[in-house]
Amino acid sequence: MIENKVNQTVELILQPQPAWKKVLGFKVGGVIPVSVYIPFMIVVYLLINAGKFPKDMIGAISIMTLFGFLLAEIGKRIPILKDVGGAPILATFVPSYMVAHKLLPVPAIESVTTFMKTTNFLYVYIAIVICGSILGMNRNLMIKAIAKMFIPLLVGTIVAVGAGMLTGTLLGLGAFQTFFYIVVPIMAGGVGEGAIPLSIGYGEILRITQDQAFAQILPSVMLGSLSAIILSSLLKKLGESKPELTGNGTLVKGGDDDILKYAEDKDNKSIDLSQMATGAALAFGFYLLGTFGAATFGIPGPIIMLFAAVVVKYFGLLPRELEDGAQMMQRFFVIGVTYPLLLAVGVYNTPWNTLISVLNPAYLITIFVTVLSMVASGFFVGKWMNMYPVEAAIITATHSGQGGTGDVAILTASDRLVLMPFAQVATRIGGAVTVTVAIFLLRWLVH
Repeated sequence: MIENKVNQTVELILQPQPAWKKVLGFKVGGVIPVSVYIPFMIVVYLLINAGKFPKDMIGAISIMTLFGFLLAEIGKRIPILKDVGGAPILATFVPSYMVAHKLLPVPAIESVTTFMKTTNFLYVYIAIVICGSILGMNRNLMIKAIAKMFIPLLVGTIVAVGAGMLTGTLLGLGAFQTFFYIVVPIMAGGVGEGAIPLSIGYGEILRITQDQAFAQILPSVMLGSLSAIILSSLLKKLGESKPELTGNGTLVKGGDDDILKYAEDKDNKSIDLSQMATGAALAFGFYLLGTFGAATFGIPGPIIMLFAAVVVKYFGLLPRELEDGAQMMQRFFVIGVTYPLLLAVGVYNTPWNTLISVLNPAYLITIFVTVLSMVASGFFVGKWMNMYPVEAAIITATHSGQGGTGDVAILTASDRLVLMPFAQVATRIGGAVTVTVAIFLLRWLVH
C-alpha cells in the first residue's frame, strides 16, 4: 500500500507538465501566479480606461502589487543588472521615470500618491520589520552586535568624508561644494530626516530659499543610495562565493549555539494567524510608543521604537509565542510587501528630473567613491572586530541610504532584511549626527 503511493508520487513528479500549465503557474516576482496576475491586470486596465479606478487604498495597493512585482521580476532577469540589485533598482527608479514621462496612467499615480501621503505606510513596514527582527534574534548576539556596530560605522564615516573630499576637489568640484552638497547629504539619513533639515539650515545660513538648497542636496541623497544598493548586491555575491566572509544575516560571530540564522528557524515554524495578528499589534504598539517619545523628547520615533524592542527582548518580557508572531509578520512583509512599497516610493518620492539634473562624471565619481570607501572601511574594520565582514559592510552602507526607503532597498538587494534594526541605527543616529555637525560647521565657516 505504502509502496504503491510512493510509486504514484514519483510518477507524478517525473511526469512533465503541459507548457500552458507551467506558464500559468509561473509566479511573477515569486509571489503572484500568472493565472491570477493577468486577470488582475485586465480588471485594473478596464477600470482605468472607464474612468472608474478607485483612488483609495485598494486602488493604490493594486497598482503597487502589479507593477512592483513585475519590475522586480524583470530586474532579477536582466544580465549584469540582476547581479547589482536589479530588482530593487528597477522597482524604485523605473516608476520615477514613468511618472516623469507620463507613462503611468494619471489615476494610478494619484491613487498611489494619495495612499503614501495619507497612510504613512513606509513606517508601518519599518515598524513590523524592526519588531520582528529584534524579537526573533538571539538575545546575547543582539547586544554584542549593537555595541560593536558603531566602530565600523564611525571609521567608515571618517574615511568616506576624506575620500569624498579628496576626489571631489581633484575633479574640480571644490572642497566646499563637495563636502556640503555631496558628502554630507549622502550620510544625512535620507530625505525627511536628512535632506529637509539640511536644506532648512543651509537656507537660513546662506540666505537662500529652502527649495534652492533642497534641489542641490536631493540628487546626492538618491544617487548615494543607488550606489549603496549596487555595492550591497555585490557584497551578497561575495558572500555566496566566499561563505567564510558572511553570517547570512548574522552580524557578530559567536559559538555554534549562538549563531543567529537569517529569519531564525523560519522554515521550522508553522504559521499561526492569531500569533501573526498579535505580532502586528505589537509592532504598532512599539511604533506608537516611538511617536509619543518623539513628541515628548524630540528623539526620532524609530530610534525610540528600536530601543524599546531591544529592552523588551533583553529582559525577556514577552513569551516566546508572541515573539514568534512578530517574526512571522515580519517574514510576510518581507516577501509580500517589499517590492510594492519600493514601487510606491518611486512614484511618490523619487523625482526623476531632479535626479538626472546633476548627471556629470565628476559628480557621479565623487558620490560613488564616497560610498565605496565607506563600505570598504566597514568590511575591513568589521573583519578586524570579529564581525562578519559582509554584514558589517552592508550595515555601514545603510549610512549612505535614502532613509528608511534606502534601508529597505539596500537590505533587499543584499537579501538581508533581518538586519533592519541595525540599519535603522546607522541611518537615524548616523544621519542625525551628520546633519548636526554639518550645520554647525557651515554656520562657523560663514560667520
